[in-house]
Amino acid sequence: MKKSSFVALVMGTVGGVLFALGMCMALLPEWNAFWEGVILGGIGIVFGAATLLVWCKMEKIKLPEMNGKNLFRIFYSVASVLILGAGMCLCLVWQQFIWGTLVGLLGIVLLIALIPMIKGIR
Repeated sequence: MKKSSFVALVMGTVGGVLFALGMCMALLPEWNAFWEGVILGGIGIVFGAATLLVWCKMEKIKLPEMNGKNLFRIFYSVASVLILGAGMCLCLVWQQFIWGTLVGLLGIVLLIALIPMIKGIR
């Protein structure tokens, strides 16, 4: 494993965990930590963006350009993650296990569809 890949892996994991913990803090009323969760989730988003910048710098490549194709991919991936998260909320918060599982599986399938969307099929 290259050093840049390892650094991106660690930074991305830390950013993802911070974001996930922040969203749990913000969205679970039992925790009574809404604003602290929003702040921690924001730190996770910033850390994730920093991961991309650090990885591009270490690989000596330029950032991807923001054209319509990449903006659609970003929108699609955010929507897919939100669908997966909605399925998790249905299961864990509202105890709707059947619907939560179905919605979560739909989110997973949509996320898997990102691979051919980005890499292409040869």
